[in-house]
Amino acid sequence: MEENLYDVSHSRALDPAMLLSNRLKPAPEDIPFGQVETPAFVVDLRLLEDNLKFLAKLKESLGIKILLAQKAYSLYKTYPLIGSYLDGTTASGLFEARLGAEAMGDKEVHVFSPAYKESDIEQLLGMAKHLIFNSFSQWVRHRDQIMDYKARTGQNIHCGLRINPNISVTDHDMYNPAAPGSRLGITVEAFREGVLYYGLDGIDGLHFHTLCEDNSDALAKTWENIVTQFDPWLKGMAWINMGGGHHLTREDYDLSILADVIEDAHRRYPKAQIYLEPGEAVVLNTGFFVSQVEDLLYNSLDIAVLDSSATCHMPDVLEVPYQPKLFVLKGNKPERRIEAIAASEYPDGPPENSPFLYRLGGTSCLAGDVVGDYYFSEKIDIGDRLVFLDMALYTMVKTNTFNGIPLPAIYLMDRDGYLKKMKTFSYEDFKSRL
Repeated sequence: MEENLYDVSHSRALDPAMLLSNRLKPAPEDIPFGQVETPAFVVDLRLLEDNLKFLAKLKESLGIKILLAQKAYSLYKTYPLIGSYLDGTTASGLFEARLGAEAMGDKEVHVFSPAYKESDIEQLLGMAKHLIFNSFSQWVRHRDQIMDYKARTGQNIHCGLRINPNISVTDHDMYNPAAPGSRLGITVEAFREGVLYYGLDGIDGLHFHTLCEDNSDALAKTWENIVTQFDPWLKGMAWINMGGGHHLTREDYDLSILADVIEDAHRRYPKAQIYLEPGEAVVLNTGFFVSQVEDLLYNSLDIAVLDSSATCHMPDVLEVPYQPKLFVLKGNKPERRIEAIAASEYPDGPPENSPFLYRLGGTSCLAGDVVGDYYFSEKIDIGDRLVFLDMALYTMVKTNTFNGIPLPAIYLMDRDGYLKKMKTFSYEDFKSRL
């Protein structure tokens, strides 16, 4: 592929070769899922590096910086690999910021929180490059502390404000930062009033975030509203952070619209460094969750009880909600994979060649601990293993020990194709939390 760097004097279209083929597909054939201790997460570093190489080319082509949003993925032992391609991490609080600073070396650490404690700021000043505030009130409350630190140490801490264009591009209010009544970000009316009363001295950047696993048309719609509402203040900024939720590595993501938005930002605000902070896009399709069938029941329909839990190990399945893709490894022939189809995709009855319907239930006492109903081409047996796809993002970071259920083990498929157990959890991990 020809080099394609962004130049403010003249822009060039993205090379079509940038398009990434990253459709949701079964795991590589060489991952020995039959050998892992279940339940377990498996992250394939080869697939992760494919995503990272793509993102590195993308940021170079567009003249931007890309950060890992740790709220989606914080498996820190992979941070050295991620840091070799991306520019740093974003954090939603003190502990994520510390993890990014410790595990990704000298890379940038950006932090946003709806509200900071004074003790948080004191610690963050030693590790964060960017501090983003959710209101003028928060900024003014902590401004003197930050300015004093900068004066004493000579370190340049970039401070910014989160803005809210009040335009919804995501349907699900649970994941819509710009929904009516959202506490996240400053609306244009409040921003204008804040500038009038407090000014912008000490603020050198603006941040916005409206997306949730969205395509670039959603970003374009957001950007149009951002420019219309906040243009006078954006002109004086040294950086603009366009937040996360960009599904950059999804197969159908429209890179041309993204390029148009970034080009427009460069043209309008040539002095500003542009940031994107995706989480799911970094690890999309790189992780798997392996569970084993422990029992079979019948109550109006066949039920398979797993050694895992949706509420403990895959909470987004219940919160979003959604049904993850999966395939089955037969207990006596683990090399043979049987595809499964979510029953929600066939409301009128089973698809051809997949007549066997099972409800997949978890091992907790919660009545609603159910992954979902699926059709299979063959009957399920006790001892069969279910491999759930796209399980790196918003899974490990959300696991919990409700009911005293153990946390899953974590495995890495390394870049040379060897499976390694990286972490296991014990009773003490459960006990020590309370």
